Amino acid sequence: MKKNYALLFFVGLFIQSAFTQEIVLKKGKIIDSIAINDTIPNSFSLYLPTNFTTAKKWPLLLMFDLEGKEKQSLSVFLSAAEKEGYILAAPKISDTVPLSNNMVRTSNVINKLVGMLPINKSRVYTAGFSSGARFANLVPVFLKDIAGTISIGASIANSDLLNPKRSFHFIGIIGKNDFNYTQMLAVEKVLDRFKFPNQILLHDEEKKWPDTAYFEKALQLFTLSAMGKKIVAKDSIYIEQAYKEDLAKVNNLKSSRKLLFAEQFMGEMTSIYGAHKNLDSLRQVQKALRKNREFKSMKRAENATFFKESILKEDYQYYMEEDVLTHNFNNLGWWNYQKTEINKFTASSNVYEKQMGNRLLGFVNALAEDNIDMVKSEKLIDEDALAFLYMLKTILEPQNFDYYMKIISLSSKNEDFGTALFYLEEALKKGFKDKDKLYGLPDTALFRITPKFNEVVSKYLKDSRYEIIEE
Repeated sequence: MKKNYALLFFVGLFIQSAFTQEIVLKKGKIIDSIAINDTIPNSFSLYLPTNFTTAKKWPLLLMFDLEGKEKQSLSVFLSAAEKEGYILAAPKISDTVPLSNNMVRTSNVINKLVGMLPINKSRVYTAGFSSGARFANLVPVFLKDIAGTISIGASIANSDLLNPKRSFHFIGIIGKNDFNYTQMLAVEKVLDRFKFPNQILLHDEEKKWPDTAYFEKALQLFTLSAMGKKIVAKDSIYIEQAYKEDLAKVNNLKSSRKLLFAEQFMGEMTSIYGAHKNLDSLRQVQKALRKNREFKSMKRAENATFFKESILKEDYQYYMEEDVLTHNFNNLGWWNYQKTEINKFTASSNVYEKQMGNRLLGFVNALAEDNIDMVKSEKLIDEDALAFLYMLKTILEPQNFDYYMKIISLSSKNEDFGTALFYLEEALKKGFKDKDKLYGLPDTALFRITPKFNEVVSKYLKDSRYEIIEE
């Protein structure tokens, strides 16, 4: 039975819901807080491309953010959605509710969108950044008819849940400086073994998120895959243009001596264009590159850092678990030494050591934060373990003053004013100047009226709120 859709005017789309609720959907603008229906309180954000029309069916990309930033997550994909022709939506989910509840909310949003817009039900995809990415790549595991997922800055949440009989298209976007990089490479092997279509788009930028060109490429890969599966009509001009652009990228990577990138990207090209054209010439170029002496040297150097990195990660995991369990404050010196060693890696002229150093720093920070979350999730919080982890974070992130403040607050609560004073002075030495935040710290009322507190504050911030009286 053919669906009849409302007439789309240039200024917007008016849709009458089953509950007599009129919704105005404007093209080229993110619309916030669209209710699923009168009985389900959850909502979602939506973006329709400027060339949206009801005359055809559209692919849908669902963006996920667990921190309530649905609009921001959509905005990152706007140019990609415009260029590649995708509808964007962001269900309102949260990490404070069970996974099953978030899956139900996601399912409700999909059903709502399919009912109100001309969605191609064979082309529903998910995407997310970091924790949102881990949720996004779980959606096709639990919900049927999700064609693929874009995982940015995070690997598969749980590869044990993958079912070869329910495959989906996985696209990972990851930087070589990201601590999830090696895990992403490992997951790629699992996906290959299960015959899941997959591509990994790599970048070597030190910043956390890549350029928007990577998001455009990811959506393009979904479209090329849909053409290969005959879900949508094959567009030979579109395919040739995409292939030409990718071939130019390979040549640029080779000319700039980024041979590992070039070889890896050719592998991804083979997996996506094999359904569209003869790739014998591309395979010959890739084969020749693998035999190149410089390429082999680069591969050995990178593999050596992978091996060293795996050993150090095991050490970090072991000692952090032990130190948290035993409240081993004496081992903070060892952690300080490890941070110094990591800093040497990040400052190295060897690109592979530098990338490894950045990954190790990201890994140990994430490990500490995970342990903080675990300790705080317990009914009876182990405050000594929490204090150790806060102190460790000041070593790992010496300019992140939040952790100094947390130690000052926790130590003051337990009337350990010596520790509180030490971390107060350390924060002030490193440039902390937020006096309002300092005086608003919980559990520090007694600490703030001590002469030592006011003496230190006066020394670094010129004046204090309480007068220092010498007897």
